[in-house]
Amino acid sequence: MLNLKTGLFLSAALFASTSFADAQQTELAQVSDGFNAETTYMASCFACHSSGAAGAPKVGPGNADAWTARLEKGMDQVVTNAIAGINNMPPKGLCFTCNDDDIKALVEYMVDSSN
Repeated sequence: MLNLKTGLFLSAALFASTSFADAQQTELAQVSDGFNAETTYMASCFACHSSGAAGAPKVGPGNADAWTARLEKGMDQVVTNAIAGINNMPPKGLCFTCNDDDIKALVEYMVDSSN
């Protein structure tokens, strides 16, 4: 049978190892190895953003105006909307492998490609 001191030690050790694992997982989630914004755009975003389907802002040269009103809220808000989903756009545009930093890179790629 465990005494109180041993029980507290084991609880603290379990908490520390769980917290470390969570921190390590969070750190790893910040970067997707081999992420390529253009390739991911073509796989996950192109269908709606090339045609303007469901009100999506078009991407490509000459489409800067499609992004103007959205960018008035700031790039951070545009990225937040892309992550959470907005109007007809589902969360992360259905890019199931994208983390938040990947979505930010995608949004920046789309905006830059539209100037």
